[in-house]
Amino acid sequence: MKVAVTGATGVIGSSAVSALVAAGHDVVGLARTPDKADVLAGLGAAPYVGSLADHELLVGMFTGVDAVANLATHVPVGFAGAIPGAWRTNDRLRTEGVRRVVDAAREAGVRRIIQESVSQLYADQGDTWVAEGSPLGITRATEPASVAEAQVQDYTCDSRIGVVLRFGFIVGDDEMTRWQLRAALQGRSVGIGDPEGWLHPVHTDDLGPAVVAALSAPSGVYNVGSEPVRRADYVQAYADAVGRPGLSFLSPFMTRVAGTRAEPLARSLRVCTDHFTASTGWSPQRASFDAAWLEANVAQLAAR
Repeated sequence: MKVAVTGATGVIGSSAVSALVAAGHDVVGLARTPDKADVLAGLGAAPYVGSLADHELLVGMFTGVDAVANLATHVPVGFAGAIPGAWRTNDRLRTEGVRRVVDAAREAGVRRIIQESVSQLYADQGDTWVAEGSPLGITRATEPASVAEAQVQDYTCDSRIGVVLRFGFIVGDDEMTRWQLRAALQGRSVGIGDPEGWLHPVHTDDLGPAVVAALSAPSGVYNVGSEPVRRADYVQAYADAVGRPGLSFLSPFMTRVAGTRAEPLARSLRVCTDHFTASTGWSPQRASFDAAWLEANVAQLAAR
């Protein structure tokens, strides 16, 4: 298949490009700068230099492709997420950006869109298993992702397929994981929410294969990630990775101070991904979270 990828040099996008190329697909990717275009070419994709704001460029890029994977995000790392306005770019990508992708895909006659989303859309469910039909918790923080999903659902019809991938919390070869490891090395808190609550992780190695699998998925929303892990065990894995006996959690007061963006990250989400597996055959290579997910980053940080 010929697949166009937006957000192609980000954490999800670069993993998707590599996996798509490895699976034998013809990939074109959107790059904001010539340097980013060189990165895409090195991954085996044909780059288009431009932005989501350029409608004609998107239509040209999408013409003749079998699917568009919109994976564009701009998530602030660490405490930067608490700065006023820090999420503005990411919110625009999930509202105006998705609208632009959908409009261009319609004009170009694309028959399948794959849209990145997040499992933090679900309301806190405690110990209850979370499936695709579970209640959502829409707040100012989660509304942009909900808007993105709605626009893809509006695109979907008898002749067009819309697939939404609700990814878990990304851990692995990415800046957020490295930020948390630096905090752990300094003995600072890396946990948020109830220690007995659940977190839905997904390793960076599993992002790209999930996008490849989505090329065969029927229209719908799918949870994507590994087995849920108790938040206490998640934090202990960071402590083990850096050689500390234990690490603390942010207090409820500090979570409130961190702002509305922190609340979805604290929700207890025992997410089940069986629907995606049953629909596509995908299963995570990294099925269970442990300290091994962090080892390469620990060595990398130690070498700096």
